[in-house]
Amino acid sequence: MRRAYFKDWYGGSCEAVERFIAHFNKIIDENVDSQKAKEVFSLKPKALISPHAGWMYSGFTANFAYRIASNTKPKRVVVIGPSHRVPFRGISTTLEDFYETPCGMLQIDKAFASELIEKFGVLNLEEVHQEHSTEVQMPFIYHYFGEIPVVELIYGDYEPERLKDIIEYAIDDNSLVVISTDLSHYYDLKTANALDYNCLEAIQNLDLEVLEKCEACGKIGVAAMIIAASEMGLTPFVVDYRTSADVTGDTSNVVGYMSAVFI
Repeated sequence: MRRAYFKDWYGGSCEAVERFIAHFNKIIDENVDSQKAKEVFSLKPKALISPHAGWMYSGFTANFAYRIASNTKPKRVVVIGPSHRVPFRGISTTLEDFYETPCGMLQIDKAFASELIEKFGVLNLEEVHQEHSTEVQMPFIYHYFGEIPVVELIYGDYEPERLKDIIEYAIDDNSLVVISTDLSHYYDLKTANALDYNCLEAIQNLDLEVLEKCEACGKIGVAAMIIAASEMGLTPFVVDYRTSADVTGDTSNVVGYMSAVFI
């Protein structure tokens, strides 16, 4: 079983997870009043980008995308995130049986993970899978999709052009793909907004040149998603952006978060 190591990041219990999500959705329901805004929640994405900080800071932004994605009925969810603790070259998947969340277990699709190992040279390095960039996504997945199979992919030094092949293969097999990333780290708010705008513009316009000016810990995953979206004819929608200053009030030292869906 792939154990949860970072439960405090999303409340530590099923009750806390459900309170968080109910709170996020209450804010959405009280503020989404235009017809155009309501139409966003009828979209059926093939992929999404979601942040991976503690839910206190980035949970609302992540929930926005997952709520939209809940319109879909994928075969599995493939979660792709950067390695923050173990430096390595390549990309790894876990072959454990289940992934632990506070509200229940998600079965790991070992058959599909094994396909990725065989077809794309994906590694099986279990030691890299103690990773928050993917773990904080899993309670959202359980809440919105129930006991759906999942595949976890953690990358280190890896080429976006190779990752996009995996993304396209997964989407073609009716997987929902989740790309995990945060944006700029520890700048003042004005600087962070300027840097993060490059990320938002790059995603909205599928522009790899602008992405070069973006600072994001999951930039490889974002670049791969941009390439895949361009090749597959997917349309991106940036659905939320904010910084840690929205929670803390501290504008001197912030982290940026965004979410997007690909239709």
